[in-house]
Order: sequence, then structure tokens, then C-alpha cells
Amino acid sequence: MTDLYPVKRALLSVSDKTGLVDLGKALAAKGVELLSTGGSAKTLREAGLDVKDVSEVTGFPEMMDGRVKTLHPRVHGGLLALRDNAEHVAAMDEHGIGEIDLLIVNLYPFEAALARGADYDEMIENIDIGGPAMIRAAAKNHGFVTTVVDVEDYDALIAELDANDGQTSYAFRQKMAQIAYARTGAYDAAVSNWMASAIGEVAPRRRVVAGQIKQTLRYGENPHQSAAFYVDGSERPGVATAVQHQGKELSYNNINDTDAAFELVAEFDPAETPAVAIIKHANPCGVAKGATLLEAYNNAFDCDRTSAFGGIVALNQVLDAETAKAIVEIFTEVVIAPGATDDAKEIFAAKKNLRLLTTEGLPNVLAKPNTIRQVAGGYLFQDKDAGFVGVDDLKVVTEKAPTPEQMQDLLFAWKVAKHVKSNAIVYVKNQATVGVGAGQMSRLDSALIAAKKAERMAEAMGLPEPLTKGSAVASDAFFPFADGLLEAAAAGASCVIQPGGSMRDQEVIDAANEAGLAMVLTGMRHFRH
Repeated sequence: MTDLYPVKRALLSVSDKTGLVDLGKALAAKGVELLSTGGSAKTLREAGLDVKDVSEVTGFPEMMDGRVKTLHPRVHGGLLALRDNAEHVAAMDEHGIGEIDLLIVNLYPFEAALARGADYDEMIENIDIGGPAMIRAAAKNHGFVTTVVDVEDYDALIAELDANDGQTSYAFRQKMAQIAYARTGAYDAAVSNWMASAIGEVAPRRRVVAGQIKQTLRYGENPHQSAAFYVDGSERPGVATAVQHQGKELSYNNINDTDAAFELVAEFDPAETPAVAIIKHANPCGVAKGATLLEAYNNAFDCDRTSAFGGIVALNQVLDAETAKAIVEIFTEVVIAPGATDDAKEIFAAKKNLRLLTTEGLPNVLAKPNTIRQVAGGYLFQDKDAGFVGVDDLKVVTEKAPTPEQMQDLLFAWKVAKHVKSNAIVYVKNQATVGVGAGQMSRLDSALIAAKKAERMAEAMGLPEPLTKGSAVASDAFFPFADGLLEAAAAGASCVIQPGGSMRDQEVIDAANEAGLAMVLTGMRHFRH
């Protein structure tokens, strides 16, 4: 094996024909013999290029609807043979096997079929066999063979051949081989994960995670940590699929917080009412509905104006100019919305560091994609918390029942609590959060913190009393003791929503009755760690 190895013969077999003709012309201009299959050969031939069908090389026609065309010793021998091994060279001579120095393959569009919801039989037909086999063979023999599996590497290939007089370097072939194995690995992951889902295998023996790089990040959570952003190819609207219209590159923390914000605001149907969520460090510091987006934003902002500084703003409707004007009054890191008017974009243009993302839709909060968390030595998999509770699911357990208005605030608070780090306590009044306590080791502390924040905001806004007076309060899990509930009552809460299920439920119910509170149980917990 030498560092530089010439490319004299190439096999091109691609599903995605993007750039194929230009690549074929560039290779032909360098005197490279072109072998191809099916549609790829037809495309190249129609462009006026001299192409030899693989069937001419193998002596067998393509058969079984194209399932069998490249699985042949004259293909795999040409890819796998070690050019500096006398026995390999002799075998090639004996059996009429020619060297294949360059393999250009991209695979059947399995992931695209999956994204459009193809049925089982169509998915099976989109599982590529010959492509991965050739890729793995060529990549294994990267001492001599160059393997290219991504359209975005065509230009790099031609540049490499130009720089080395029609040859590729060992370093280049190594890099392409690594990309090739990552591609086949991701492809097999998509197939195996789809099949597990299709047959109802909730916990398959082996689970594979794959992603494609979207962005190399400046750093991770902290400047001393390296990081990158990978996407999984799913079409769920959000930060991974959004279009960034302006602003500097998103950071690791921006991406994490923006995802949290958009998933939260999607809880509120845009066809019913505008809603806005403001997130700081993955926790909501203000969430509200309103008659307009501007009203929703102002109400969300008034929950915790201090924490909103440098936060992430998510909207469930198209961003308009009036709301944009309000948002730019303070420093905001990212705004994400299903869309934005031209006037809103123009207002944001004056804030060069503010990132504006649009998604053309909201995620389906009832869908259950997998979530993954790494632990030492492994991963934790679960489906997404898509738990939904409606009025008919609630059980009134106190002497006093919530009024219809209180019930609406309770359900609003419950939706928000689902997105607050545990232990979570959320106070809501008139469809807007007025106090949020997050991530405390004690539910009592979360209730105290949320109430204290409300007191500070009342002072800052010149209100006669905190907005927690007459509010609804949600707890993401049951009250293990009555103390947390009594703290909420002391803050002025008039009604409570919580899962129930504690051994001391009756003690808590008795305390609620004594305090004059209405309380409902959901029977569902929303821990978020």
C-alpha cells in the first residue's frame, strides 16, 4: 500500500442523483472508466457519458426487481482485493476481476420513506442490501479504494483528484471510510429501530442511536467542554428543523433551552388562543395565554421580569410586529415561532445578536418519540411524556369544587408543571403563570420560592398584593405532607391540582378542606429531572 493510489475505474450506483452528472463528467475528463447500475447508468448515459453496465462486468442481468445486481465476485473482488498481495492479484487475473478504485454509492431512501409514513411492505423494499455490502467492502479496503457515500463530498473528491494528479491520499481514503461506516451504521440503526417499533418491541435486545451532524458548537455547557449538534432525521418541528433568519450561531445551551421553550408552548393550541413561553436554563420563568400574542408575551414577562432577561421566547403563532417590538425591549437570546411577518423580521434585524428561528409548525405534544439520557456505562430510553389530562379526567376530592374559571387555570398550571424541573410548583392566575418554583429537593421549598418570586414581582410592579392571591396551583407530583399545600394556601392559592397517590392523601385533603381550598387529582405524575 502506498499513500497515493490512482483512480482508474469507478462504480457509481446512487438513489439520490443530485450532482451525479457533474461528478461523472469530472471523472470521465480524468480518464476514469465508469461502471454503473440501473437508473444511475441511464442518467449518466443520457448526459452523453460512456458508461458500462455492471451486468456487463458480472455476466448476469439485474434481476428480482433490482434486488440482485451488484452482489457478485467481480464487483466485490474488485473492491476487496489487496493490490499489493500477490495471491489476490493472481485470483483477479484468473477470474477476470478488474480493480474498482472508487465507489460512489448512496443508499435506498429508507429514512425518507419512514418520514412520509410508508407502509410495512414499502419500508421493506426500501431496505438496501447491495449498497451497504459494497460500501463496507470498499471502506474496509481503504488502503486502495476510495468510498464516497454523501453528495456533499463530491466536490472534495474532485479537489483531491485535482491536487494529486488523479490519485487519492491515504488520509483522504481513511476519512471517507469513516464517513462510510457511519452511514451504514446509521442506516442499519434506522432499519432496526423502525422494525422494533413496527413489531411492538418496546425494549429490543440491542438499541442503536445514530445522528447526522448539523453543527459543530463553539463549546458545550461550559467553555472547557467540546460539543456538537446532531439531528436524527425526524421531521418533528423544533430547533433541529428550524430556519435561522438572523443572529449568531446557536450555542449548546441555546439549543437545549430553545427546545424546552418550543415543546412547552406547543401545549397550547394556536387555533384556540395565542400563547408565549419564556424559558431560562430549561425552566419556564413565564407562560401565558392572551387575546393577542402581545398580551400573552406581556403576561408571561410579568411573571418574572428578572429571569426573563437573556431568556428564550417561544410563541405558538406567527410572530407579529407589535410583539417583536415588545420582545426587543430587553435582551433576549432566541425567539422561536411557527413563522414571522416581514415587519417582525425587520424589527429584529436591528438586534444582530438576537436569533430568530421559524419552524412552519408546532410539534405534536401527543406523539411519543424516544428520549435518551446517558448515564455512566449506558443509556436510559423512554418515550416522551405525552400525558394529557382533561376536565373529565379530574377527580374533585375536597368539599369545595373548582369554578369553571378555576378549572381552566388548574389545567393551564398542569400543562406548565409538566415542563418544570421537579420538584415543581406552579401558580397560575387568569391563564398566566404568576409564580414558578423549580428543581428543589423539597416540594415545600418550591412552593416557598414560587411565592417569594410573586411577592417580588408585585413590589416591582406596584401591585397591592401578589398575584398568587386567588391563584390556582399545580404540583407535578403528590404532596407527601400537607406542609407544601399549606404554603400554597398561605401564598393565597384558592385551588390545587396534583396527582394524588400519597399514603397521606387524606391528611392533605383534610388540610385543603380546612384551608377552604378546592382540590382535584389527576392520577398522573409529571416528574421532569
